[in-house]
Amino acid sequence: MDVNKYSPARVGPVNNLGDNDEPYPSLSDYHDYEPNLEFDDSELHQPADIIAHTVDLINVESNSMGSPISDFTEDNFEEELAEACEENFDSLFCSTSYPEVGDTPPEKFVEIARHGIVDVKGDDSDGRKVIVVYACKLPPIKEIDHPLLLSYLKYTLESYVKQDYSLIYFHYGLSSKNKPSLGWLLQAYKAFDRNYKKNLKALYLIHPTIFLKLVSQVFRPFISAKFGKKINYIHSLKDLHSVIPVEKLDIPSEVIDHDKKLNGGVPIVTNVDQQFLPTSPTQQFGVTLQFIKDHYNVIIPPVVKQCVEYLDQPDALETEGIFRRSANALKVRALKEIANSGQILTFDDPHEAAVLLKKFLRELKEPLLTYELYDEIVQFQSWNKDEQLRQVSILVMEKLPEDNYKVLKYIISFLSRVMERSDLNKMNAQNLAVVFGPNLVWSEIVSMSLAAIGPINMFTQYLLLHHNEIFMI
Repeated sequence: MDVNKYSPARVGPVNNLGDNDEPYPSLSDYHDYEPNLEFDDSELHQPADIIAHTVDLINVESNSMGSPISDFTEDNFEEELAEACEENFDSLFCSTSYPEVGDTPPEKFVEIARHGIVDVKGDDSDGRKVIVVYACKLPPIKEIDHPLLLSYLKYTLESYVKQDYSLIYFHYGLSSKNKPSLGWLLQAYKAFDRNYKKNLKALYLIHPTIFLKLVSQVFRPFISAKFGKKINYIHSLKDLHSVIPVEKLDIPSEVIDHDKKLNGGVPIVTNVDQQFLPTSPTQQFGVTLQFIKDHYNVIIPPVVKQCVEYLDQPDALETEGIFRRSANALKVRALKEIANSGQILTFDDPHEAAVLLKKFLRELKEPLLTYELYDEIVQFQSWNKDEQLRQVSILVMEKLPEDNYKVLKYIISFLSRVMERSDLNKMNAQNLAVVFGPNLVWSEIVSMSLAAIGPINMFTQYLLLHHNEIFMI
């Protein structure tokens, strides 16, 4: 067996966990051996030694449990390991006991939240909400309450798991000082119910080490094959950029430096400025509303009108999970090209039109609610409730440019009809706000974050609930 094929330098940019030639699992957490830092150069340059040592540890562990695993070959490894793990589940994973995850008051999460371990960063290229976890922001084990961390993770995610979402995990910075036990990781996996796992469409593991891949094999007996297929290894920020623009992720400087080290000192190359350059007079995505008005001689962009008219039909309005489900990515890209060529759109199902509408709003050169209004909108929660209607009306009616106002009114009026069918489509004002808020307003200089997304969603929800008074429909 060529163990060097498992070296990170030899692995392609994206690999599914379901491959049959994954490396052997590591049980180093249950022995004295433990790397000081998971990205120690020795781990990257000596894969053969690590694999050999891991096999020894597995045999020692299995023998100590009275379940010897004799011949670990590529053919019988997974089957033998699964049997050993299932037979010795309690002793292997549950050496540390954690209390059950329960309902925790949000005020208890302040201490956890300040570390910035988890964040929400808008939508990915397929229109799914993006949750980001940074291992380097985990404090030392003795300085964090892990059961509380798990409750905080559930509390943070519960607003987003009702729709399709992606999870990005930056592995760099996980060391023996801040690494949770495998027992905690297993409890975390079990604590998230079916909705969390069902609507998670992709899990991206950034800068994975051999150790991380080995640990994933330990968990394989307890992870469904369907969930395993959602896991992708990404070895460079350049590859991640195809999923979501890296400038939106607030990537810590130490992670960026590590990426440069792994990629020969080559910095991240993005096309932030070029992506908004019109390639033809018929382009609709990635341009301004003024550009579309000048070239189409209309205020409501054709792509918006065609999506809304299709979705305004009874069958589409009553589609459960409309705007929460993703669509075929290749078909959405094709529809985008058709719209940019100025042709009429045809849809095969409501999810295609819903995703395309969100994509158009997200890719506007300037958000529909404009950069200028961002600071006021994120202060929404601080406004006196008696003054909210007046202040929101002033913001929308007086401060928003006229064309932006008309497009916003058109979209909100349509979404109000979506709400009227919420008993069938399950999309009430709150759910629609979670979906549309970050696509209607964002900052020119500050990336989307949990601190901002809350008030943005509440502002959007208020627009939806009070659209008659605000827009005087």
